Amino acid sequence: MALLSFKSSISDPYGALTSWNSTSHFCNWSGVSCGKRHKRVTVIQLDSKGLQGSLSSHVGNLSFLQVLSLGNNSFHGTIPPELGRLSRLRILNLYQNKFNGGIPANLSGCYNLEKLWLVYNELVGIIPIEISFLSRLTVLSLGGNNLTGGIPPFLGNMTSMEVFSVSVNPLGGTIPDTLGRLNISWLFAGGCNLYGSIPQSIYNLSFLTNISLAENYLTGTLPPTIGSMLPHLLNLQLRDNLLSGLLPPSISNFSKLDFLELRNNNFSGKLTIDFANLKEISIISFFNNNFNGGGETNAMKFIDSLSNCSKLKKLDLGNCNIQGVVPLSIGNLSRQLSDLNLPGNQLYGSLPSSIGNLVGLTYLGINTNQFIGKIPLTIGMLQKLQRAYLYENHFSGSIPYTVGNLSMLELINLDSNRLDGVIPPTMGNCHQLQGLTLDNNKLSGKIPKQLLQLTSLFFLYISNNSLSGSLPTEVEDLKTLNGLDLSHNYLSGNISSSLGGCSSLTHLYINDNLFEGMIPQSLSEVRGLAELDLSNNNLSGQIPQFLERFSLEYLNLSFNDFLGEVPVKGVFSNISAFSISGNNRLCGGLVELRLPKCKMVEKHNKSFTLIIIVILVSGTVFFVLCFVYAWFKKKKNGILSQSSHNERFLKVSYGELLKATDGFSEANLIGQGGSSSVYKGTLDYDDKFVAVKVLHLQIREAHKSFTTECEAWRNIRHRNLLKIITACSSVDFQGNDFKALVYEFMPNGSLHDWLHSNAYAIKLDLLQRINILIDVACALDYLHNQCLPTVVHGDIKPSNILLDNDMVAHVGDFGLAKFLGTNFNQNNSSGIKGTIGYAPPEYGLGSKRTSSGDVYSFGILLLEVMTGKKPTDEIFNEDLSLHKFAYVALPDQVINVIDGNVFATQCTKGNAQKMEECLAKTVRIGVSCSVDSPSQRINIDTVVHELFHVRGALENLEV
Repeated sequence: MALLSFKSSISDPYGALTSWNSTSHFCNWSGVSCGKRHKRVTVIQLDSKGLQGSLSSHVGNLSFLQVLSLGNNSFHGTIPPELGRLSRLRILNLYQNKFNGGIPANLSGCYNLEKLWLVYNELVGIIPIEISFLSRLTVLSLGGNNLTGGIPPFLGNMTSMEVFSVSVNPLGGTIPDTLGRLNISWLFAGGCNLYGSIPQSIYNLSFLTNISLAENYLTGTLPPTIGSMLPHLLNLQLRDNLLSGLLPPSISNFSKLDFLELRNNNFSGKLTIDFANLKEISIISFFNNNFNGGGETNAMKFIDSLSNCSKLKKLDLGNCNIQGVVPLSIGNLSRQLSDLNLPGNQLYGSLPSSIGNLVGLTYLGINTNQFIGKIPLTIGMLQKLQRAYLYENHFSGSIPYTVGNLSMLELINLDSNRLDGVIPPTMGNCHQLQGLTLDNNKLSGKIPKQLLQLTSLFFLYISNNSLSGSLPTEVEDLKTLNGLDLSHNYLSGNISSSLGGCSSLTHLYINDNLFEGMIPQSLSEVRGLAELDLSNNNLSGQIPQFLERFSLEYLNLSFNDFLGEVPVKGVFSNISAFSISGNNRLCGGLVELRLPKCKMVEKHNKSFTLIIIVILVSGTVFFVLCFVYAWFKKKKNGILSQSSHNERFLKVSYGELLKATDGFSEANLIGQGGSSSVYKGTLDYDDKFVAVKVLHLQIREAHKSFTTECEAWRNIRHRNLLKIITACSSVDFQGNDFKALVYEFMPNGSLHDWLHSNAYAIKLDLLQRINILIDVACALDYLHNQCLPTVVHGDIKPSNILLDNDMVAHVGDFGLAKFLGTNFNQNNSSGIKGTIGYAPPEYGLGSKRTSSGDVYSFGILLLEVMTGKKPTDEIFNEDLSLHKFAYVALPDQVINVIDGNVFATQCTKGNAQKMEECLAKTVRIGVSCSVDSPSQRINIDTVVHELFHVRGALENLEV
């Protein structure tokens, strides 16, 4: 009866309990075991069976039960206190479910309990004192919940405990000294908002093998003798704290250590650890500390001792302020080393040729140092290398031809060095290459056609060099190319009509060259262009009409020799989005341009006019060339700052933003979140409104959010992403840190407002909703499939979807974004991972953010748009979610769950059936995106394709 009651309280979508019926004895039921003597139930083991529902209190009647294991299901509700009757229970495993409420105090009645796993649920409240009565408990695992009240000191009385885990709970408080009484081997308390120092008693736990106290606010230093106090230590994880002082040399005594992660702390002094004894070490991560060591030239001497670490796979010393030369012994590191990360230090001298011995490297980051000399030829021996970052150094000489041996290379960045010579044609052998950045060097010669035959290229940045010749016609083979920057070179001839083959281009910069002739008509095939800069060349002819049809956000045609009428549609309708200055024979256009009106010219005068044009152009070539140089000098000191990717951002101060928002007045407040406030304002240089997002820096996550957003906006551009104008990192008038981001103002507010507030009397109709969904899906498709590196937004929801004057949707707020395959923002494993209701279930279980997580969030957003219901509406409880609400209506009852406002215009008697088919297809897309299993979700490019089909069908309906 107890088992049948258990079954009646849950749903079993995969038939795991099919055998639970009267045709066989319950001891033969799946997942049930009985004692041989009394035939009483002793074990219920139903892990990972997809079970959903509540846990019946009648389980408390199974008095012989020794093991209850229901991990990785979807049980919800409270843990029944009747479990306290199970005095024979030894193992209680409820991990990775959705149990809420508190931990039942009367679990103390299970006095034989040895292992208690409640990790990854939704439990709240404090850890009850009654837990300490479980004198035989060896494993207490409570991580991934919402427990508060600190780590209670009474846990120190549980001397039988071997594993203690409370990671990822907002516990707060300090680490109690009483934990030093335990005999634990595992101590996990990362992401618990702990503060204060690590008690000395913790270091007396001589049986400890694993310590993780990451992502807290712990202060103080490590004891000098730590290496001899914890002789069995395998893993030490103290990253993302406020620890300081020297790293004790005694760490070299951790002879069994495998994992050492101390990144993002305030450790200082010279690294004097002798790693020779750490023969089991595989990961060393000291990123973002301060190991200056007084500027000694042998500050990297410790590398010598790493030669004995034959299992080392990752060495991360980035942003550690290490000053010195890299010793030849770098080549003696483990052949298993896959990640070598040394950026943001003060390393100088030559890069040793012995680097070529590290044949296991897949990632090499030595950027932002002071390396000189040539890039060693031996770099070509790194056959497994996929990503190489050597930018912002002082490397000189030629790029080694041996780079062509790197057949697995995906990205190489040599920006801002002193490299000269030609671009090696052997780079055409790097068939996996997706990104190449050679900006700001002294390269000369022609662009090798072999480079343009790399069909995998996603971006190619070679600006600010001395390249010459024409653009090879092979450029037409770059079908996946998204960004091309050839600016500030000496390229000449006509703009190649082959550029029309680059159908995926969104950013094209060929300004400040010597190109001549007309803009080729073939460029009309590149319809996705968002930014186009052709300024400071010798281009002539009329401005092509097809530019009006593009969704350009920025167009610069200035300082050429264009003539004729300026268009007035598309980008030409926005005076701040384009520039045509320095073209003295243009007419018409917007009134604000103050150009002369265009005159009608008779046909018989056209030939004469053409001859005059040719003569004038020929006579002014020398003048134009001189003017190019003068203009370039002027731009360097202008109001705009220019990045290596040709991005332009205004420089604004705190005072200017204070003035723009009327002192950040409440009247200008248009939005507020946990870590920021958004104000409407007007900058001095323009009368158009902007949105100023001011970060609340007293909140810890705000700093990370600002850095993440800046990194995101530095790398991404798309018509459906919110356009950033600038960023400000300064101090206010009281000397406090001030950080803000300035965006283009979206006059139609957020999608959330249109769906759920009364601010708009007119509601969104169906076609408008589909168009908005297409916009968001296109933005995600760009982030996931067209960006390098891939960008995961991490917080797709209606309040982050903003609408412009034309009701075009723009995705904003990249504060939780993640860049896959990079070292940036990779340390937030237990931090904020989205918004409740929109974040996928795997994030609550500790999984890293992925593009499939964005797809889940988009699916929930789609269902919200179509149903008008938030995923957190009161009607959704343990038994019903927005996903299930939509799923059960498919395919024939979908009309019953759709928001009634969508039928404002489209629904008539003649098209009702087709309309319902469109609705069903749209809802099915949302359901397919929001399934619990990441592997079963559809891809975002498929979503875009399907939504376009829906829109096409809607546009053909008879209204």
